[in-house]
Amino acid sequence: MAELQYQSGFGNQHATEAVAGALPPGQNSPQKTPFGLYAEQVSGSAFTVPRAENLRSWQYRLRPSVQHSAYLPLTHASLRTAPCQEVAASPNRLRWNPLPVQPDADFIDGLITIATNGDARAQTGLGVHLYAATRSMTRVFYNADGELLIVPQTGALTLKTEFGVLEVNPGEIAVIPRGVKFRVEILGDVRGYICENYGAPLRLPELGPIGANGLANARDFLYPTAWFEDVTLKTEVVAKFGGSLWRCEYDHSPLNVVAWHGNYAPYKYDLARFNTINTVSFDHPDPSIFTVLTSPSETQGSANIDFVIFPPRWMVAENTFRPPWFHRNCMSEYMGLIHGAYDAKAEGFLPGGGSLHNAFSAHGPDKATFDKASSAELTPQKIDNTLAFMFESRYVFEPTEFAMSGGLLQVGYDGVWAGFDRASPPLSS
Repeated sequence: MAELQYQSGFGNQHATEAVAGALPPGQNSPQKTPFGLYAEQVSGSAFTVPRAENLRSWQYRLRPSVQHSAYLPLTHASLRTAPCQEVAASPNRLRWNPLPVQPDADFIDGLITIATNGDARAQTGLGVHLYAATRSMTRVFYNADGELLIVPQTGALTLKTEFGVLEVNPGEIAVIPRGVKFRVEILGDVRGYICENYGAPLRLPELGPIGANGLANARDFLYPTAWFEDVTLKTEVVAKFGGSLWRCEYDHSPLNVVAWHGNYAPYKYDLARFNTINTVSFDHPDPSIFTVLTSPSETQGSANIDFVIFPPRWMVAENTFRPPWFHRNCMSEYMGLIHGAYDAKAEGFLPGGGSLHNAFSAHGPDKATFDKASSAELTPQKIDNTLAFMFESRYVFEPTEFAMSGGLLQVGYDGVWAGFDRASPPLSS
């Protein structure tokens, strides 16, 4: 495939055509569309939400999406959807080793759920999944339960979607909106993380006192240009709907959109473009300054999901304990590591692994990190060659049975905080 071209701008009203003249001028659904294409609207929000929140795109297709067989159930051994209470949520701190690559698995086969919260049918909460695959998909997938935030950890993904093609490498992310069909193609083994967002679509966080610039810039989000395949072979389409998988058959590829316009489409973002904000005086700011995308809840400032990264950055705070401090949080936190080491953990937190600290579970730097940071010379320091992230949510995560008994859970994680000496304040007289 030739080098891909993208359209830029988060949430913009994009317009693109793979064949010149395929977009009808001046209206969405003329009586006769150019080239006899089928006009079809994809709505990611209710028709009557405020204009600023309305998500929809118009597609111009070789065939309409209605042309398929009945859906039949499809079993999947390790994919779960909230509410999922296989294991009771607990205040225990949990940490996992990386998921081994699954033999002879495509992207769908290689999905394993680690934790969920909320309720997908009520459109609240999220699912945390890992993926590990060794071969490209020949079938097509869409998710009616939530949008998919894909975080590659090893290996590049080619996402061939109804709206065009995205190439996504480790260090980048991709978001596939609810209901959008796509196929994942790979060269070699791949592994990574997925946040399945059941709630409000991800958006850029407000900047508040930061001002007009900083964090993730809207122009750095890239959307695909129109691309289609004119294939008349039978194609299996897998849908995630109501917490279960379903399969149907098309007599053609549903990735047949010749042109489209709108603001509801997949996108990608290079995390290296994140404009990190940090202190230039003292104390460690709250990690909310590292928020890339957010899914708000009905409670202002308390997110359904915050997607937060911990990228390379300078540390210059004076008279300050520089790593993340000891903390108990009303929010719940799942963390993953794309590459390098996380500055609050000396060992055990591995690329491809993860950790879970539920609401008000105490966490923070391990003993080795605390000792080193407490005595370090406070010269300017570059935290480099690292990229960690966090899925933070107002809802408590419930681990799956696989998460607790599938062989990845690290036994003895609590031990990283052993050995702290009692402080010795002077006794009052």
